[in-house]
Amino acid sequence: MFLGSMGMWLGAPVLWLWLAGRNSAVSQTAMGSLVLILIGIPVTMVAIGKLLARLDDRYTAQYGRGEAINDRARWLHGVRGDGEEPSMLDKVMVISVGIALVLVGLWFLLYSGGSAARNV
Repeated sequence: MFLGSMGMWLGAPVLWLWLAGRNSAVSQTAMGSLVLILIGIPVTMVAIGKLLARLDDRYTAQYGRGEAINDRARWLHGVRGDGEEPSMLDKVMVISVGIALVLVGLWFLLYSGGSAARNV
């Protein structure tokens, strides 16, 4: 699940950006490449998300969700219910989004070649 979620947040956009970059001319941005990116990334992310949801269903069927959290303060309970334990996919997605944001931020600051990289 972790590799799939990292592929969803980092792999799919990088893949489609790479494909579009190889498809367009060096001196100009082709509209076809932009359309490829705008359609390819969301479709790929939805497909990976559906696969991860299936994997999470199998994991939950085999191992369960865990015990419900009932001894927490009332204001700490989520909106979705009565202290229901988050699924493994929920936990993995939160961690992978955090890691993806850190990696993209580091890339932007250190390797993007923009003005932010010159100031570091």
